[in-house]
Amino acid sequence: MSRRAYIYFALTFALGLVVGGTCVYYYAWSTGHWRRPFNRQSFVQRLKTELSLSDDQVPKLEKIVDGSTARVRNSQQGCDAQLNAIREETRNQIRQILSPQQSPKFEEMARRWDERRKRFNH
Repeated sequence: MSRRAYIYFALTFALGLVVGGTCVYYYAWSTGHWRRPFNRQSFVQRLKTELSLSDDQVPKLEKIVDGSTARVRNSQQGCDAQLNAIREETRNQIRQILSPQQSPKFEEMARRWDERRKRFNH
């Protein structure tokens, strides 16, 4: 293979890395999938190892983490309910200013938004 072919191959490979990386970045940024979900076992194991927790401390830590996780989940559900109420109120206000011709288009848009939110939140 000639030197020029190697250069073209390397440039094509580098371009593929840049385009692929950009696509992954955009997908993760637009969907909010940057962070992994909380892993309770990994968290407890990390604290156990790094803090040299005793066997008596580990169950207490697990109880604390479980309680905190439940509180966060309840808080998120409360926030979701509030956001849904605000979203619905906003949509109702928008519906009031739309003409009969615009209403079906808006309903279709709202349906797509809901589907997208469900798809990315699960």
